[in-house]
Amino acid sequence: MTYETITLDIADSIATITMNRPERLNAMGPQMADEIADALDNLGGARALIITGAGRAFCSGADLQARGGAAALGASGPYGALTRSYNPTMMKLAKINIPTITAVNGPAAGVGCSLGLCSDFAIAGKSAYFLQAFVNIGLVPDGGASWMLPRLIGKARATQMMMLGEKIGGDQAADWGLIYKCVEDADLMTEAKALATRLANGPTLALGIMRQNIQTALEMDYSSALLREAEGQKIAGASADAMEGGLSFLQKRKAVFTGK
Repeated sequence: MTYETITLDIADSIATITMNRPERLNAMGPQMADEIADALDNLGGARALIITGAGRAFCSGADLQARGGAAALGASGPYGALTRSYNPTMMKLAKINIPTITAVNGPAAGVGCSLGLCSDFAIAGKSAYFLQAFVNIGLVPDGGASWMLPRLIGKARATQMMMLGEKIGGDQAADWGLIYKCVEDADLMTEAKALATRLANGPTLALGIMRQNIQTALEMDYSSALLREAEGQKIAGASADAMEGGLSFLQKRKAVFTGK
């Protein structure tokens, strides 16, 4: 697929998806959601993923008037756009088997807020903010926000974000535990790439199992989570990375992981 609304770059085992509609603050129409989904199927040998936005915004929310979204103007339109484009993309991101980082520059509003928070590590610049803008236009949160926010920051703060529609700045988001960290704007991509490099050089098979176990454990009872861990440990324990990890420990050297 030739991308019109995003770019995909893969270098040094790190894939970077950049939402590329800076003139629209990277508003996400169904086409952009579909292109992100396609890019996730074409990461090659990448062992870590960064998602960010071009220009001065991460993503200003859904753009239902963009190409592919005109039908979303009616009452049933948002349902169709969500179930056909936005939700499948969010599910694909949830199931990806490599560590993910979102580098949030500027506004992350609406579905852009959900996208900015769906990663394993959300890093925000000082000028970034997270906004559940739906209440301001008589709509309800989507993109998984109703599931995600209470688990990240608790019911009271999630309700505050969704029902009051107020901006949560990068520093406040970090203080709440909504994101991994907040950094100076000029350092955002440097921090994201450094973290991605660290993760890409790690035992990515095990890291992929970890991210899945974290997500599924939120819906499981304790005994089921214990079993899921044991099953994951069986897979990880048979990997070349586990063998390398054991040997490097015995030989008192730094492990060299290959993700296999």
